[in-house]
Amino acid sequence: MTRVAFVLAPGVHLLDLAGPAQVFFDDVLGYDLHWVAEHDEVNTAQGLPVRADTTWPTLTADDLVVVPGWRSPSLAATFALGQATLDRIRAHHDSGGMVVSVCAGADALGKAGLLDGRRATTHHDLQDELARRYPKATVVRDVLYVVDGRVATSAGIASGIDLALHLVATRHGPAVAARVARSMVVYARRNGDEHQASAMLRHRSHVDDTVHRVQDLIDTRFSDPLPLTTLAGAAGVSARTVTRLFGRATGLTPLRYQHLLRLERAEHLIRHGATVESAARAVGFEDARMLRRLRAR
Repeated sequence: MTRVAFVLAPGVHLLDLAGPAQVFFDDVLGYDLHWVAEHDEVNTAQGLPVRADTTWPTLTADDLVVVPGWRSPSLAATFALGQATLDRIRAHHDSGGMVVSVCAGADALGKAGLLDGRRATTHHDLQDELARRYPKATVVRDVLYVVDGRVATSAGIASGIDLALHLVATRHGPAVAARVARSMVVYARRNGDEHQASAMLRHRSHVDDTVHRVQDLIDTRFSDPLPLTTLAGAAGVSARTVTRLFGRATGLTPLRYQHLLRLERAEHLIRHGATVESAARAVGFEDARMLRRLRAR
């Protein structure tokens, strides 16, 4: 039975831990999950204490070691794993095993010397600091996860689920990973090179309620024709006001925002095997010419 050992640092984020754990917990996979820490009780970032073993299970090269992230406004100020733990992580890799990190967990892999000469990623708030701390690593920015040999790193929080599903697909096949994702009600299995923040989120940092209402409509119906009059009616303002407020809040026209959503969804479909023509139709373009122009930009 394959073992998955989760290494819990003080302040561990619940979703960094629970997301991948839920993937590997699937009954059909038959993984044996273990929780190890330097103390038998660990306080999470969200305040819920969790119990862990202070003794590591016996691991083989087929087993996984996963280091979930912890609350980390700064990697340098929050690291809390001792050298003995780092040595165990390194020893597992040296013996042929795979080591995985979520979010700030990449810092533990760096301290264990596992990022030197490798590509890695982490949460977008920590990428610059990770690059400074480990100059021999190549930090790949704004991606969900990176797998470099037997070292896998993810952006953290929800992307830990994406990485865990990828590892399941690699070990057991994409059909098994798809079934696990479906059982978890995961909307889409995302590839590692997809952006950490979607177009929907990148243009939602403003505080204009009218524009948010317009975006809500575009988000849910981006594949439909949406004339300005329809958007204006939903927001209760004139078409001219929609254009003015939308541009001021997002730097885009409503049509350009809709095209970004279409492009992002089409790219996702293409990465998963769709042709450009079928992806264009699926996102609302009459043919593939507009999609090709948008991709070329």
